[in-house]
Amino acid sequence: MNESAVVAAPTDRVLDLFHGVRLTPTQRRIAHCLVQHAGAAGYLSAAEVAELAGVSQPSVTRFAMALGHDGYPALRRRLRELTAAGTADPVDAGNPLQRAVRAEMGNLDRLAGQLADHDRLAEVGTLLAGSRPLPVLGLRAAAPLAAYFAYFAAKVHPDVRVLDDAGSLLTDRLEQAAAAGATALLAFVLPRYPRETLDALREARAAGLTVVAITDSPVSPATEHAEVVLPAAVGTDLVFDLHTAPMTLAMVVLQAICDAAPADTQARLEAFESSAARRQLFLG
Repeated sequence: MNESAVVAAPTDRVLDLFHGVRLTPTQRRIAHCLVQHAGAAGYLSAAEVAELAGVSQPSVTRFAMALGHDGYPALRRRLRELTAAGTADPVDAGNPLQRAVRAEMGNLDRLAGQLADHDRLAEVGTLLAGSRPLPVLGLRAAAPLAAYFAYFAAKVHPDVRVLDDAGSLLTDRLEQAAAAGATALLAFVLPRYPRETLDALREARAAGLTVVAITDSPVSPATEHAEVVLPAAVGTDLVFDLHTAPMTLAMVVLQAICDAAPADTQARLEAFESSAARRQLFLG
């Protein structure tokens, strides 16, 4: 097998079940549970799924029917088929570290496929470029991604505000941003999904902000609170998660912001370069 070939992971095959299906918040919780337990999903009873998702057993049955099955047993058979396909590792898969990196290659490949809808990204770019100020939310594991995005975004956007501390002050800062003219919020929502992050998304919407969420899955908890969901898978093969695809998506979104206002972007970049040269900021 060619080392560049990528076999779809069980989580991606399970995610395909929900593509294009409008799910209720309860059903999204069940879907998210099945994705999180993709390897064992086809062997869980309805009662076990209900317990893991924190819902009732009848909700699991209704969820199966919403996906077009006549009951949970039929859905479980389908899950077994999906998770059994392509599970054998190729002979040249390499050691665990190599497999982790190759899995990230797969995540990037799937992200590239999702970006085929250029018009949707252009709309997101216009929305975020027009928000003055632009608040960027990222708590706990997502905080470095929010800071990384904001560092570069500040070169082309006049007022980027990083929100990386939870607590009562976070709500204050959201309300202050809205009062100052913000119309949108970019949020990074990554596992293990801090409760404070979801609370902040609710507060942002209450303040009248349109929430754009970069998250790991189209059935993540963020989907209940965001008008626009941009998924990018998180790598889970090492002790701590790999955020390669979400970081790439963040920079794609920033490119869309630049494309939404090319003249302003060029002017701000030229001004920064002039300032950097005057202050001799860089060696090269």
